[in-house]
Amino acid sequence: MPKIFGVALLALLLSAASPAPAGAETSAHSDRIAGRYIVTLEDAPASADAEAAVDAAVEQATSMGAAVQHVYRHALRGYAASMSASAAAALADEPGVQSVQPDRIVRTAAQTVPTGVNRTDAELSPTAGIDGKDTRVDVDVAVVDTGIDLDHPDLNVYRDGGKNCWLSWLPPNDLHGHGTHVAGTIGALDNGTGVVGMAPGVRLWPVQVLGPLGTGSWSDVICGIDHVTEHADDIDVVNMSLGGEGTDDGDCGKTDDDALHQAICASVAAGVTYAVAAANDHADAAKTVPASYDEVITVSALADFDGKPGGLGRSTCRSDQDDTFADFSNFGADVDLIAPGVCIYSTAMGGGYTTLSGTSMASPHVAGGAALYLAKNPAASPNTVKAALQGAGTLDWTWPSQDGDGTKERLLRVSSF
Repeated sequence: MPKIFGVALLALLLSAASPAPAGAETSAHSDRIAGRYIVTLEDAPASADAEAAVDAAVEQATSMGAAVQHVYRHALRGYAASMSASAAAALADEPGVQSVQPDRIVRTAAQTVPTGVNRTDAELSPTAGIDGKDTRVDVDVAVVDTGIDLDHPDLNVYRDGGKNCWLSWLPPNDLHGHGTHVAGTIGALDNGTGVVGMAPGVRLWPVQVLGPLGTGSWSDVICGIDHVTEHADDIDVVNMSLGGEGTDDGDCGKTDDDALHQAICASVAAGVTYAVAAANDHADAAKTVPASYDEVITVSALADFDGKPGGLGRSTCRSDQDDTFADFSNFGADVDLIAPGVCIYSTAMGGGYTTLSGTSMASPHVAGGAALYLAKNPAASPNTVKAALQGAGTLDWTWPSQDGDGTKERLLRVSSF
């Protein structure tokens, strides 16, 4: 394909992914997406009433000139739509409407510097059984991200479980690389070639909510969570290596009308365990969502260049000190675990491999660890999974180093799973 055609095609895809009215633009001083809103409805007394209420609300919004992109029925009830500010204000006053909130930009939590390291003792896990023979861990993990390379030979991608919330008429095939890298850390095959993941061969559900630039919207992310919750009887673990501005109101988003938080709480209540990245601002994770939510497992990043404790490894792909808190990682009371996130070698688009750094790379180690635990304890609740991972963790890493709080998080260790 000539380069000029490829660029033109990318521009076409990006324009199709932006349903905001002509002339609408995102302010350089805000993460709000102009002209786009997430509408949450109040609870209905029965499921039949709930379905009817959602359909009626969508019809009403359309009659007011709104262009509906997503309809939510499982993690929460409501929809996302492009509309004028006056229409949004009018809808907010309608009976049965809980909230109308601006849609916002969401980004990957990855660094751009290549990486590669492993320090979680996954090779000692009897469940992972890493021995170069392709025996697969019987767990389902959703990767809510940029999609996954659907044809990567080192990944067990469950195509039928996929969903593209960024562009619904395309398959959830990765056009960025971030989601494919995350997927490999979680579950690359133990087949003697390439890399091996934490829980080799898990079924990977590709849920695409971010586009080729690694950005998207909260409405698209909620669409992904809605899909996960619809399939909560099958999906065991979700990895979300993404984030944006926000806080935890301590009330599952009901107090501050946070639709994202409401959706995640409903999904966790349905039995799905969420591992999320703490983000890469070297700041308190309390100002980032979903990292600040109590219902998820929030993961900070460790710099480790040799896979061993002791701090003797020499830096490779980026400047940092071995066996210390990564100098970019967020910190704080909302962090539940620390995992390797510097110089991580994993799968890449096009069937290859690459290295990346970031809390985006730390989180999938924990998602893989959760998958190993659930393979042995399939009835465990998300809270039980979190407690088990923390209980099995180790404090054998250099602290405080660049950690900005007064708590030493436990380092993920899965040898007992």
